[in-house]
Amino acid sequence: MITRRTALGMLATAALPRTLLGATRELDALAPLVAEGKVPPLSERLPKTPRVINVAAMGREPGRHGGRIRMLIGSVKDIRLMTIYGYTRLVGYDQNLNLHPDVLESYESEEDRIFTFRLREGHKWSDGTPLTAEDFRYCWEDVLLNEDLAPAGLPTALVIDGEAGKFEVLDGRTLRYSWSVPNPDFLQKLAAPQPLVIAMPSAYLKQFHKKYQDEEKLKAILEEERLRKWSQLHMRMARSYRPENPDLPTLDPWRNTTPLPADQFVFERNPYFHRVDENGLQLPYIDRFVLNVSSSALIPAKAGTGESDLQAAGIDFVDYTFLKDAEKRYPVKVKLWKKTQGSRLALLPNLNSADPVWRALLRDVRVRRALSLAIDRREINKAMFYGLTKESADTVLPESPLFEPEFANAWIAHDPDRANALLDEAGLVERDSDGIRLLPDGRRAQIVVETPGESTLDTDVLQLIADYWQKVGISLFIRTSQRDTFRSRAIGGEIIMSMWFGIDNGVPTADMNPGQLAPTADDQLQWPVWGLNYMSHGEMGETPDMPSVVELLKLLKRWRLSSDAAEREEIWKEMLSIYTDQVFSIGLVNASLQPILITEKLRNFPDEGLYGFDPTSYFGVYKTDTFWLEGGN
Repeated sequence: MITRRTALGMLATAALPRTLLGATRELDALAPLVAEGKVPPLSERLPKTPRVINVAAMGREPGRHGGRIRMLIGSVKDIRLMTIYGYTRLVGYDQNLNLHPDVLESYESEEDRIFTFRLREGHKWSDGTPLTAEDFRYCWEDVLLNEDLAPAGLPTALVIDGEAGKFEVLDGRTLRYSWSVPNPDFLQKLAAPQPLVIAMPSAYLKQFHKKYQDEEKLKAILEEERLRKWSQLHMRMARSYRPENPDLPTLDPWRNTTPLPADQFVFERNPYFHRVDENGLQLPYIDRFVLNVSSSALIPAKAGTGESDLQAAGIDFVDYTFLKDAEKRYPVKVKLWKKTQGSRLALLPNLNSADPVWRALLRDVRVRRALSLAIDRREINKAMFYGLTKESADTVLPESPLFEPEFANAWIAHDPDRANALLDEAGLVERDSDGIRLLPDGRRAQIVVETPGESTLDTDVLQLIADYWQKVGISLFIRTSQRDTFRSRAIGGEIIMSMWFGIDNGVPTADMNPGQLAPTADDQLQWPVWGLNYMSHGEMGETPDMPSVVELLKLLKRWRLSSDAAEREEIWKEMLSIYTDQVFSIGLVNASLQPILITEKLRNFPDEGLYGFDPTSYFGVYKTDTFWLEGGN
């Protein structure tokens, strides 16, 4: 049986206009390099069947080559945005969140158990080396199954109910991944903003692998890089999601050309990129992106004074008025896209807190519900978002086919009387002279909420919540810490509660993994230790012991073993019901708006869109490679 998703995959290649394949045109930007013999002609750079992006069918204009886009980033690690914006995947989403082959020429899925991939003939990495089955074999056998490089074993997406996937090379362009039970998550993981990596540029990376490199040469490289272990060297050189190594070949539309350390990174067009427009013009249209590192606090001001041509990272709705005013002085425009997060801001009680008293209290659903009911979301919406957001629990948006009003309305009514009653029922009856409740060990009920402090919005909202909680006998203190320290402090139990975003993907379909609703990762701040246990296949962290959390994991396992669309939808809705009713995340508002500043010269940038990390990869599913600049730089 071949699924519908397979038909889509095969159709995307079958529908390529055959007359187009011989009509591709040389890039003006690369013509001088071709003339000098530094890069081959276009016919030798493109795959035999390039992926055709019909720009006009997307309601946009076929563009022209040239130009430079400047962006501001808050730190060096944010060069990862180019991997997300460029959104080149083996299989990827379109703007309607349908899956299509991208790097792959086609794919077949049999019962969501057996996946057969077909590569494009003549497809090349950015250094001109061929993309072949060897790159997939190397990744599977020499990296993912290598104990030095992957001590935790295969990624969870490749292990189903304890069974590791089987990998086969059928021929130089055909690969197969299979399980004895369904793995409905496999294609979605390949399409993710931080994708599952199953292919690596083996011709380049073998020089850093002890299996393929001469021992003395490898030792010399380690000394040069000031590293002790070959595994550290390989991981550094192979990092593709955060492309710090300019020599690492890529399949993305733009490749980094700047080594560390630097405060400006230049990404230039990949001359071997596999996509063309309907007129045969190789994509991307834009020549290069220049990323300038700046203080996060200064990004809104710099963007509003003409120092960026495309800016969403580092700016928020609180900056909208200032940025909109900049349109009067600079050749820029500001658009508003809808955020995909389940809650723009959410309070995450750490159920793995090292404080035994708070851990027991936060695991009591009455306490979580009381803290939620005490909050006046309508006032937060009006005071912070001009009434433009939707008061909601942390759940999916109406744009998702899984949306139900009962999920959005769970425990969000402003009801201080009921909140007080629930806290009394939980045993927090005694109060001090200030009206603050006393914990069972006699301490005042003081909750320290940690926030990254990257926006004044966080602290402004927490000041309001402090007033609401004061009225029900809970004292709130704000602690600002660096984002990078969050995970380690949360896993160590040092955090009682944090303010972060809600669920990443607020527009899922039943075919997307519901793992965000269960402890599956150590960066989920409400249960990081349980998430670590899941990630490590039980080797690290702790096994969950709360019945409702155990039930979420059972449902997730059922979803991962299901090949029935109706059953997957039923599982999703049951998990959403538990997640919102148990208030594992105290959502505030969603459907918030993200300002995006663009230069007036930028064409094909949609007026409206869904903005979020997952599943849209920010701009990624809208095909950043089809954006172009009127008049060049």
